[in-house]
Amino acid sequence: MPEKQYGGQAVIEGVMMRGEGHIAVAVRKEDGDIVIDKKELNSLSKRFKFLKLPIFRGVVALFQSLIIGLQALTFSANQFSEEEEDLDLWELISTIAISFGLAIGIFVVLPAVLISFIQKYLTSAIAINLIEGLIKVSFFLIYILIISRLEDIKRVFEYHGAEHKVIHNYESELPLSPENAKGFSTLHPRCGTNFLLIVMLMSVLLFSFFGKPSLINRILIHVSLLPIVAGLSYELIKQAGKENANKLFKLAALPGLHLQKLTTREPSLDQLEVAIKSLESVLQEEK
Repeated sequence: MPEKQYGGQAVIEGVMMRGEGHIAVAVRKEDGDIVIDKKELNSLSKRFKFLKLPIFRGVVALFQSLIIGLQALTFSANQFSEEEEDLDLWELISTIAISFGLAIGIFVVLPAVLISFIQKYLTSAIAINLIEGLIKVSFFLIYILIISRLEDIKRVFEYHGAEHKVIHNYESELPLSPENAKGFSTLHPRCGTNFLLIVMLMSVLLFSFFGKPSLINRILIHVSLLPIVAGLSYELIKQAGKENANKLFKLAALPGLHLQKLTTREPSLDQLEVAIKSLESVLQEEK
């Protein structure tokens, strides 16, 4: 397996691939042509070395992934729109803030409200957090099941599968081709879906040390510890994605791999070609 790890994200009719210092978005337009947008990454960790340390790098990667993901989605959407739009700094900040607000409302505040009615009947903090974890995971599964029925999302899930297959193809060191990539799995341990599920499971373990706080304190503790949970989850995912990963790391990543059966679909050769074009663009820039 190559030393460098690459990853990406499915977008509208395309794939974004990311390396250590570059990203590329490849999109197939309605006329069949593939357009590619390449950019150099300007990460804060280049200027502040401590941000490359474990835990810190996970928090940086999370916020950077959100920004890059929004920009990639905007580029892909522009290929099918008459008017091209670019997100400025404030639009990026407001979009991320709204997204975080909705996520915290659904996956932190709402479960905490439900738990506040239950915890008076339970004495074990571990049991309370396990139930809260089950509520969060249930909400997440319901959300995925609902969006997976939308036709446009099904196409995105096919490109998600294409992204994973092409990464597997690259890591196998076989020549990159749609035919070679097709034989690989649509599941990958370093997937963002896997990361989100591990964040939820990690929170169950970490929040068990805080007993039975009041509703407001529970929400504040959950929000304030999110960076630590995200950082720890990132390190776990990073280890699980290695070829010689410890069995415990692989076991921790197993639920997320099964969850990817909902968020990925079998791609066509044309979709694999788009994902390959994206990865090849990144590899070329990073030579």
